[in-house]
Amino acid sequence: MEQFFHLKEHGTTVSTELMAGITTFFAMSYILFVNPSILSLAGMPWGGVYLATIIAAIVGTLIMALFANVPYAVAPGMGMNAFFTYTVVMQLGFTWQQALAMVFVCGLINVLITVTKIRKLLIESIPDSLQKAIGGGIGIFISYIGLKNAGLLQFTFDPGTYTMAGETVIGSSAAVPGLVSLTSAGVILALIGLALTVVLVVKNVKGAILLGIVGTTLIGIPMGIVDLGAFGASAVSVNEAFSELGATFMAAFGPEGLGSLFNDPGKLPLLFVTIFAFSITDTFDTIGTFIGTGQRAGIFTAEEVQKMEHEAGFSTRLDKALFADSVATSIGAVFGTSNTTTFVESAAGIGSGARTGLASVFTAAMFALSILVTPIASIVPAQATSAALIIVGVMMLTSFTDIHWGDLEEAIPAFFASIFMGLTYSVSNGIAFGFFAYIIVKIVRGKAQDVKPLIWICSLLFILNLVLIAQF
Repeated sequence: MEQFFHLKEHGTTVSTELMAGITTFFAMSYILFVNPSILSLAGMPWGGVYLATIIAAIVGTLIMALFANVPYAVAPGMGMNAFFTYTVVMQLGFTWQQALAMVFVCGLINVLITVTKIRKLLIESIPDSLQKAIGGGIGIFISYIGLKNAGLLQFTFDPGTYTMAGETVIGSSAAVPGLVSLTSAGVILALIGLALTVVLVVKNVKGAILLGIVGTTLIGIPMGIVDLGAFGASAVSVNEAFSELGATFMAAFGPEGLGSLFNDPGKLPLLFVTIFAFSITDTFDTIGTFIGTGQRAGIFTAEEVQKMEHEAGFSTRLDKALFADSVATSIGAVFGTSNTTTFVESAAGIGSGARTGLASVFTAAMFALSILVTPIASIVPAQATSAALIIVGVMMLTSFTDIHWGDLEEAIPAFFASIFMGLTYSVSNGIAFGFFAYIIVKIVRGKAQDVKPLIWICSLLFILNLVLIAQF
């Protein structure tokens, strides 16, 4: 073990890595509950997504551990699962099988980006302020979803300002959001769960988000929200989950997935732009996590970051970690889940002393044990996971601190990227309007030459995307 992970060289021990790996698991284990609840809204079977989430986490984290030897854990990412469900499936009209196929292709693209100098071009093209705004915008998006799932919001429409599209009500901008009456048991439980989670997080309790979910679920029992009497009928057993996994496994490559993805020539530009949105968000989220947490802890040196930006191949642990993350995305799509990413919650384990991939091995083992609690996980109410969404969104807002809001040349593009992402319910919309604002500001300031060719190309693709959406 010492020879493989080089524990002494990195100043750590087996016991330290064990505790740190478990800490990382509890810090990010909320994804086991939240990811199925979001992707099931796209029509995917809950049990299949639950197991796909676990399998993707195990495989991705083990690759991170054994190939890169770094203490990071991988799992389906927050924000990307929301983009998968609310934008790609619900808004753009792709099937969830087609969305999985896009995620698989995204993983392949990210592998290509990682092993070539394309990665360097991407990093250099998009300004740091926009990268930070994308992360913060996803935080707004996730928190907003949490507020909606908690049942805390209602929308008022003026007469004549909405239309019916099948079973869907489409309202105009006259719709006004508001707070619901705090009288129903579900809303009260959501508020209790949010308060409980806030207290645990502020107190720095290990596994605070998971404990908040569990605590809210338990409180929901006497309130009648969680019906244990119907446990046997409503809960998803381990056998049922594996049966449902059969519906998601390889679905990306079936006739409703990759087999039909390129059949409509008119939707090809929209398809390519959507894959681009998957890829760019995943790429910068991962790079930000590595650089933001790895350098502070000494896991990645400044020299490694420089090599990553200017060299191809696998010359550093950072290169290997980026490759592991990219491969995990395609593997997750094979089993039936949205983009996997390196979790920023890995910082909890790093803060507990994790320095090598051994900690990630222990984290992966904990995910494997999670298969046994499938029946319990399946009855967790939306009120319990909504608090997790809100708090995770809050945590992602920290990226805003690195934006110079006093400089309008930087602040305006960052504002449009983050606000449009959250309030239009679309990650790609946020990136698009951030790019548009960035180009306009640079032109007005007489700095059009500062806009990299890749930004111009991506912006044209986004414009085409918006035109296509208007036609569907």
